[in-house]
Amino acid sequence: MKQFEIKSHDGPGRYGKLGDMETPTLINKDDFNIAKDESSAYDVEMEIAEWSVNQTIEKAKAIEDKEIAVIQGSKYIDLRIKCLKELEELGYNGFIIANADELLLHPRDLVDLIVVLRQNMKSSSYLIFPFAEAQFIPLLAYMGVDGFFDDIGEYYSYIDVLMSPTKNYDLNTYELYEMTREELEAYNKNTIDFVLREVREHMKNGSLRNLVEERSATSPQYASALRILDKNYSDYLLEYTQVY
Repeated sequence: MKQFEIKSHDGPGRYGKLGDMETPTLINKDDFNIAKDESSAYDVEMEIAEWSVNQTIEKAKAIEDKEIAVIQGSKYIDLRIKCLKELEELGYNGFIIANADELLLHPRDLVDLIVVLRQNMKSSSYLIFPFAEAQFIPLLAYMGVDGFFDDIGEYYSYIDVLMSPTKNYDLNTYELYEMTREELEAYNKNTIDFVLREVREHMKNGSLRNLVEERSATSPQYASALRILDKNYSDYLLEYTQVY
């Protein structure tokens, strides 16, 4: 298991170390032991979501080297908390937020879930958002997400989409470059790497909030999420002051 250590806060965002990596970080799945889970859709009946949570916990018990597990629970925050708590008790300290793509389309649910998870998890545990648009990374890191998977760059390369820090471009419409799929995949991964480096440097300088506000114009969902965060969770934002 890779230990997670917080070096400083910038708002709720955590600059730290995960093993030998600086966080927030880009995570390669092959470098971690990820427990199998039982997924469910986001908008399902509670009984189905509860079954998914229970099955996920049972599968997580069978893993000997406990590193990363998946927080299931669909749209039900109480089930998400139950899943988190029981997985922590089993010994996991890394947690993937399931249904991430759906959450990006539901700003209120996104903010509510990340804040509540952070309030209920151990400080030595870390959150992973698996399918993050590059422009969303500063806000997600500001709210308390510590890791991001690198496979979104590969996914977009398959559908000829180029990722920039502020916008995605369909290369069939915006003929910015002529690229092979491999070149586009490398470009997209470099974009995510750049944004994470940008976030970490802003954290070190105590200016992450400035970056978050700058990026809020890139997406209506992003702008809505930031408004909800400020309106409903001002105490959460004020609680975490810079730690040296």
